Amino acid sequence: MAERSFAKEVQKLRLGAGEEFSGEGILAITKALLQCGVGYVGGYQGAPISHLMDVLADAQEILGELGVHFEASASEATATAMLAASVHYPIRGACTYKSTVGTNVASDALANLASGGVTGGALIIVGEDYGEGSSIMQERSHAFAMKSQVWLLDPRPNLPSIVKAVEDGFELSEASNTPVMLQVRIKCCHVHGKFVAKDNQRPTMTVADALENPRRDTGRIVLPPASFNHEKEKVEKRWPAAVDFIKSRQINEVFGASTGKIGLVMQGGMYNSVIRALQRLGLADIYGDTEVPLYVLNAVYPLIDDEFLEFCEGKDAVLVIEEGQPNYIEQAFGSLLYRNGGTTRLLGKGYLPVAGEYTGQVMLDGIGDFLREHAPDVLPDAIRAPNRPDESPVDLPELAKVVPGRPPGFCTGCPERPIFAATKLVENELGPHHIASDIGCHLFSIMPPFELGATTMGYGLGPASASAFNSPDAKRRSISFVGDGGFWHNGLTSSIGNAVFNRNDGVIVIVDNYYSAATGGQDILSSRATNKSKSTKHPITEAVKGMGVKWVRHLDRTYDVTKMQATLKEALTTEESGPKVIIASSECMLNRQRREKPLAAKAIKGGERVVKPRFGVDEDVCTGDHACMRLSGCPSLSVKTLDDPLRDDPVAHIDHTCVGCGNCGEVADAAVLCPSFYRADTVHNPTGAERFSAKMSRRVIGWLQQRREGKRLNFGGAAA
Repeated sequence: MAERSFAKEVQKLRLGAGEEFSGEGILAITKALLQCGVGYVGGYQGAPISHLMDVLADAQEILGELGVHFEASASEATATAMLAASVHYPIRGACTYKSTVGTNVASDALANLASGGVTGGALIIVGEDYGEGSSIMQERSHAFAMKSQVWLLDPRPNLPSIVKAVEDGFELSEASNTPVMLQVRIKCCHVHGKFVAKDNQRPTMTVADALENPRRDTGRIVLPPASFNHEKEKVEKRWPAAVDFIKSRQINEVFGASTGKIGLVMQGGMYNSVIRALQRLGLADIYGDTEVPLYVLNAVYPLIDDEFLEFCEGKDAVLVIEEGQPNYIEQAFGSLLYRNGGTTRLLGKGYLPVAGEYTGQVMLDGIGDFLREHAPDVLPDAIRAPNRPDESPVDLPELAKVVPGRPPGFCTGCPERPIFAATKLVENELGPHHIASDIGCHLFSIMPPFELGATTMGYGLGPASASAFNSPDAKRRSISFVGDGGFWHNGLTSSIGNAVFNRNDGVIVIVDNYYSAATGGQDILSSRATNKSKSTKHPITEAVKGMGVKWVRHLDRTYDVTKMQATLKEALTTEESGPKVIIASSECMLNRQRREKPLAAKAIKGGERVVKPRFGVDEDVCTGDHACMRLSGCPSLSVKTLDDPLRDDPVAHIDHTCVGCGNCGEVADAAVLCPSFYRADTVHNPTGAERFSAKMSRRVIGWLQQRREGKRLNFGGAAA
């Protein structure tokens, strides 16, 4: 169950020639693929292109009508390896995944694909997850394009440009027999706009046709001596063909005045932010028209030497706007100017940050400083931006001093929270352990209140990253975590198989929440749901045992903190050697709520009896110790200040966001904390007997309350 359904939006993919298509970037990319006659598509979900995979999954009926094969690939390497269908056959193929973590995983397949080259167009759509809002290490896809000699497109963030980039990408790939990367940032994936649609095209050759007419060319297979010839072919044939295509199709664009003292060179993805900065500086109108010369690189690799040199003619200074580090484009253009005796000053990271996302303010400051130093006369007298040099800067307080820190954490009711509460309780008893973390929701355990985990080395590699601690002299076992998504992605072989083969004695906890939850709740092999186009319900326990693990425990309700604690303790203290694997299963609460809330609302509206559990804290019993919060961290568990003058400390309080998972009470019981938690069931459309019982209960409680009030001493009597 993906976090968002596109069942309604995908009907726009049926639009024909001349009709107006409106929507967001990921829908435009899918429509462009169909218009280009793509034959097959694969990919792996992950921000910022998770929704592209969701769109493709929801559009399978339309894809099937056109003879397009779609696969939700097991990993990014699997998705890239799919493109092998375009090596010998004139079939257009595409794959998509998050970069750079996805490109890291795919790099082996990518290198081999680029070496042999392709016959049909091969397009790799990478979601560039860069900047402060990113969830990964900060690297650039550009390095992979340079390393493997694949061409990299970076279109301007508007729908017509995105669609054109898909078309150009396929044709560039075929013209140069080279796979092409299409880089899309989050601003590109989710920008909204319109473009004039074309008719969808059936692939000229489907994968079914290819199976009926198999082909092979030994020269395309990556094996010596052909692999050496591939390297020569890249430089002598493919590169010149790519340069000629980019020039002839005018993929790169020039805007603004044809002459001027200064100019701006930018990646295509930076265009919108540059125009906005120029608007704020009074140098562009609301339509983006500007007199400042702009050279927009919709193809950032390979670079076109003579286009750049022509742009620099007559200019004193040019600013290269390149997000990220290293500054590959600035270095390449600087070297080009030097070799050709150019006198234009090339500037870039001196005015803009060396690393980090180029936000609106960053762009405004950098471009503004460049223009004030090298072309102050182009700036109007009245600059709309609030950074005129004759104005004193506004003294803004540091956010860190006025806004409390909000570290990322588990969602309300998350079934993974009790796993780490149990781990803390075990460590409290047995002492601290080395804990290896993994990519996924469970990585939030490294943050308060749990603060567990020392490293994270990659998706599905948690147990592998603890393998060095498999020492026969150790008196204590390591603990490692891996999610069900990471388990099927890479963990089954790289972590579990590795542990079995090397007789690792550590404890491995597989966090099974039924979905690839961190990437948007997509189904995986072990999902409990019935998926009409995928094979699900394959137990992780069977896969683990199939790899040779002997000590396996499966908990099908992680909220049982006491049982989770006991199982972890058993794994850490048992005399049995070899890997100890615990599969801790409970459904992701977000997906559970998405599934159950509409059903419950429909049932209530239809007059059916529905019971909703709610949890609370007895204020008279709570001591205000707050140990429950230190072992839970649930967002719905907060504090409340009482009106009682004799109670100075605030008590624990469960707010309206509670989903009734019961974890807080379970933790309190397991840790032998105060018994202040209670459960109350809200009954919708109760039966007659329940109504009568509730009425009688209210009467009895009211009578008891009056009786208690009557026995209280009254210190407020009438004066004599």
